[in-house]
Formats: sequence, C-alpha cells, structure tokens
Amino acid sequence: MMTDPLVTPRATVVSGARIRVLVVDDSVVIRHLLQQALREDKDLEVVGAEPNGVAALAQIPLLKPDVVILDIEMPEMDGLETLRHIRKRHPRLRTVMFSTLTTRGASATFEALSLGADDYVAKASNAGSLDRSLTALRNELIPKIKQFFAPPGGPAQPVSAPPRVAVPRISRPRVLAIGVSTGGPQALAALIPMIPIGFPLPILIVQHMPPTFTRLLAERLQSLSRLRIAEAVDGMPIAPGHVFVAPGDFHLRVRRAGPSSFVTALDQAPHENSCRPSVDVMFRSLAENYGGEVVYAVLTGMGSDGLQGAVKLKAAGAYGIAQDEATSVVWGMPGSIVKAGLADRILPLAEIPAELIRRAAG
Repeated sequence: MMTDPLVTPRATVVSGARIRVLVVDDSVVIRHLLQQALREDKDLEVVGAEPNGVAALAQIPLLKPDVVILDIEMPEMDGLETLRHIRKRHPRLRTVMFSTLTTRGASATFEALSLGADDYVAKASNAGSLDRSLTALRNELIPKIKQFFAPPGGPAQPVSAPPRVAVPRISRPRVLAIGVSTGGPQALAALIPMIPIGFPLPILIVQHMPPTFTRLLAERLQSLSRLRIAEAVDGMPIAPGHVFVAPGDFHLRVRRAGPSSFVTALDQAPHENSCRPSVDVMFRSLAENYGGEVVYAVLTGMGSDGLQGAVKLKAAGAYGIAQDEATSVVWGMPGSIVKAGLADRILPLAEIPAELIRRAAG
C-alpha cells in the first residue's frame, strides 16, 4: 500500500469567520504590500506579519492561522527550514510559498512543493508601480488562498456522482493521460514511482506550472522512477513506458507520424482555463487521434481544466479516473469530472496506480 505524508489532506475551514492569514517575509516593504492586498478582501483576516521563520513558528500556536504565506530567502531561518517545522508541528496548516521565478528561486520553490507546501505565488520582478503590484497580488494570491476553503455560508454539500452515460468501451487502451494542478508534485511523486518498468502505455502529463518548474518536475520524477521521463519537446516519438511532461507555457498535443505512430506536438496557442499547458487541450488532442483508446486520470487541482476534454474522451469510449476529495489538496479539477459523471472510478491517490496497471492490461 502506498503511503506518503506529503499527500495527507489538510484541514479546510468553512468561512463563517474569515480565513486567518499569517505573512512571513524578511522585507518590510513586502510585508506591508501583502497585508494591504489581503486586507482589502472581506473573506481574509491578516492575523500577523513576521520577518523570519523563527518568529513565525513562535507565533503560529498563538495566532492560529489557517494559512501561512511564506517567503523562501530569510535570515535566521529560511522558508524551507520553516516549512519542514510546520509540516512536523502543524501538518494540517496550509502553506503558500512566495518567491522569485529565477532559476534559483524556482528550484527552491519546487523543493518547497516537494516538502509539502500547498502552492506558490511568484513575486513580481518589476510590477512598475504600487497599484500594479497590489493588483497583481490580489489577482494571483487571493484565489490561491481561497482555493483551500469552503465558501462563506456553510459547509459544501457532499457530492454524489451522477449516473454515467453508457458509451462503447474500448477493451485495450493505447495511452495514459494525467491532468493535475495544485498539489500535483506531491501526488505525482507518490503515483509515478508505483508504475512498474515495462508499463505498456506511454504517459502524458499536464501539470500547471511555469517554465523551469516543469523541467524540475520531470527531473525529480525521473530520480524516483525507472520509467523514462522527460519534459516534452516537439516531435518526440510517443512510446510505451515513456513519460512526457508538458513544458511550462506550451500546450501538449499529439500528432500522427505514421499509420499507427504518434509524436508530441507543442504550441503556444491561447491559454485555456487561464492555463498553458492546458489539460483540456491535451485531452481533446488524444480524443481526436486515439479515439477511446485512452485512460485519463484527473488528480488534485484548482478549477475545472480537463472537464471539456474529458467530455470528448468519454464520448469516444475512454476510461476515466478521478482522485477522491479526501486525498486531494484541492478537489476542483477531479471534483468537476465526478460531478459531470465522467469518472468511471473515484479513488484515493494510493489506489490509483493499481487501477492504472489493471486498465493498461485491458
């Protein structure tokens, strides 16, 4: 049985009260900017602002925040070390990393995600003005905080999957497609190593991440698995046992290269669902080229990217799996598949690898 403390679900808060936020950053200017941006939202309450991890860890038991906004580079105790302590002492506390998207910053942020951070927001390198900085923070950070919490007005009602539409089922799939967003690095790091060498299907992955992050993701997964894993480039042959990670800022499609062979195809067509790469784009391309000879899995993530593409795949006879709510960091993407009746199985993350292996065998 696969277990991983990084995918243990964190607590969510039903907003009768506001979401309590603790800001941790060594810059006085950044702390002020973050507080100003967050205080303008009626659903959020900034309960504290600390300059480093030592001070933050001392205040967490007193302030009882629901979420911590955590800088990476700080004196006394940096964000990564602080995160390690938070995961040990307060495993159900949500954390959002706040860092630059330089190569160094991306590497540190990816390490934070691997250690169990829930999400991240990039610091604007040059927003141009205070107003632009505040607007950028509001647009990027506030949705990332709210994604973890039920909306005001009471707890969300339990979701029951509607009856699935009967469609012809293809007996033997030819490709596995995975769509994932918030919580994805932890989920993929738990799932991919459980796929054995000799797995008979190629695997295509869309993880919502910017450039550099997707390369780091592919490298980390390769270090954990005996499958051949790479960030996709245009024209790579799609072969069994190979894993292709969509690169940041590029959609991943497939293109026919022969009577029964396909290659990867990358492009920078417009964003879909505010995403590039988009799960919908990949799913549609697979439906057009493989028909129903596809197994698709939608894992933890905010929003509903993948829903429309799954409609196409399911209509062609593909087999769909959704991660369950209890093991998802955010149940937006898999929840949308479940609510639409497009999931043949709704499974905890630990049970998905065995189901994929079973389906790959037909």
